[in-house]
Amino acid sequence: MTLVAVVGGPGAPGATSTAVGLLLTWALDRPVPGQGGASGGAGQGHGGRRVLLAECDPDGGAVAAGTLQGRLSGGIGLHRLAMADRQGRLAEGLDAELVDLSDGDGSRLLLPGFSDPVQAAGLMWTWEPLAELLAVLEHSTPPCDVIVDLGRAGAFGPGRVLARRADVVLVVVRGTLRSISAARPRVAALRADLDANGTGADAVGLVLVEEGPYRASEVGAQLGAPVLGLLPHDPENARVLSDGGEQGRRFARSGLLRALRSVGDEASSTAMRRRIRIGGDTRPIAQAVPSPSPAPAGVPGQVQGHGAGPGQAASYGYPGYGSPQQAPPAPAGGVAAHVGPPPTGSVEVHRGG
Repeated sequence: MTLVAVVGGPGAPGATSTAVGLLLTWALDRPVPGQGGASGGAGQGHGGRRVLLAECDPDGGAVAAGTLQGRLSGGIGLHRLAMADRQGRLAEGLDAELVDLSDGDGSRLLLPGFSDPVQAAGLMWTWEPLAELLAVLEHSTPPCDVIVDLGRAGAFGPGRVLARRADVVLVVVRGTLRSISAARPRVAALRADLDANGTGADAVGLVLVEEGPYRASEVGAQLGAPVLGLLPHDPENARVLSDGGEQGRRFARSGLLRALRSVGDEASSTAMRRRIRIGGDTRPIAQAVPSPSPAPAGVPGQVQGHGAGPGQAASYGYPGYGSPQQAPPAPAGGVAAHVGPPPTGSVEVHRGG
């Protein structure tokens, strides 16, 4: 299972669009480490894997107003987790804030980001326990991969613990001089921080949007990190990911979605190779992540966390994802309310009513 952080930068490289695309195209039929066969296909409902996109950009979330075209209430989302954490129920709090973007089986989930950047200050002490919680969702039932959108600033502020805990940190960059120049000091600082405080500098990989004259080999050499995937410069289909709109057969079969699926596959493979190389097995790289503990009586699916005393509920655990909220139906001609599983390498899109 995989925890992937997506990082952007100046020059509108498209980090959030990439994160949304990864959510919609993420393969849900990869084998679960330690089990004999596949974990179950995407169409097997709660018996298969799931994937969660957590919008943790301190500058504010973009999916609710963009991809979902304002169809979500501003009252739900990341900002409400601060209170849940203080009350010792972060796992349940996370569960309550999730929105189901799948075809109804809860396999593709969204944690909406801040509706106002000032809300980020309230999570000052919640980033660390949230990072721990997200890092252990691979042990939930069913197991869950996590994509974290950190935007431009999230990897360098209080939320940088999310990047430090990630198996792979994807930095989105375009093949233009402006984008590469802006990314160079940020990638260097990120690699240095991960080397000192995270899972290692080699967690950083680049996603190159093929706009501009510079090729992958040149960009990788300039930024000192490998290019893990290439995305075609496709403004029309990228706009569907960022701002919503018509999702027809042409979009579902676009080269952009195929490329995003490949990026997700490579990120997952890279995470697994790093785990084996660093730890000799497939357990999470970050050794500080707690091991699963028996669930306290009356709290199904939860494990003991910080601050839990005898007879007390833990402050974080493994959410059961019992009842994620459904995305409201789209207006006529609007963005799809549900995104179905990708049975043949592309995303099947179901229009809302």
